[in-house]
Amino acid sequence: MSSVAEPMYRHSALRGLLSDPMGLLGSTLVGAFLLMALFAPVLSPYDPLKIDVVHKFAPPSLAHWAGTDQLGRDTLSRIIHGSRTALSIALTAAGLAGTIGLLLGLASGFGPRWLDSILVLLFDSMSSLPMIMFALAVITVLGPGTATLILVIVLVSMPVYARLIRSQVLSLKNSDFILAERAMGASSLRIMLVHLLPNVVGPLVIVLSMDIPVIIMLEAGLSYLNLGVKPPTPSWGNILYDGYTSLRAAPTMVVAAGIPLILATLGFTFLGESLRDVLDPRLKLKVPR
Repeated sequence: MSSVAEPMYRHSALRGLLSDPMGLLGSTLVGAFLLMALFAPVLSPYDPLKIDVVHKFAPPSLAHWAGTDQLGRDTLSRIIHGSRTALSIALTAAGLAGTIGLLLGLASGFGPRWLDSILVLLFDSMSSLPMIMFALAVITVLGPGTATLILVIVLVSMPVYARLIRSQVLSLKNSDFILAERAMGASSLRIMLVHLLPNVVGPLVIVLSMDIPVIIMLEAGLSYLNLGVKPPTPSWGNILYDGYTSLRAAPTMVVAAGIPLILATLGFTFLGESLRDVLDPRLKLKVPR
């Protein structure tokens, strides 16, 4: 793609994303959560860790829009700061898993046959393990915590991304432009980084955007089981657990913690679906209206 056509395609892709109602809604929700996480200290009306036992289990009011928990902490402030926890874990884990999977997939698809066999065996072995049981085993050995949670997500997700990149590389490695580069004496590293990498990143970005809500739900689920983010750090899973244990005294806590989980899942899912339609290589050849 020429230097002139590339900016035009990017503009067309952005216009196509925002013109799609699903893409526009997904982008709006994702942008809202990113802004919430970035400016959490400014947006939260109270300190999410401040304990005020006198006002515990306060119902929603003008002072506390989502009520308070069993320690008198403002639920809305904890939800706002919980978005920072959820997105930081999800984006960090997805970024690490995607980067490692990208590198291993390139090496597997374009490398020698013996390396491909070893890596495919590794991918299949890790993918065959039940995700929840594997996560519980790793957390039991290393102990619960944010770092352990990110490690679990990376180990679970990386083989999927690596196999995706490998299949893309295998379909491109015998293309005319790759064979021409080889004939001109280009090194394998140059071919992978300059010619293969830009052509395989698109599908990976789509899959990553659709897997982020899965990672957010996994973090919330493990935190709900006290196997993820440790209290008193605000987490949507911790708030759900506190709401479940105090369901009779403060039923609004469960609803307040469930709403951002649902909206974040819908936002990233809609965005991923729209990105798939916009970045699909088969649609690049169509003339925009």
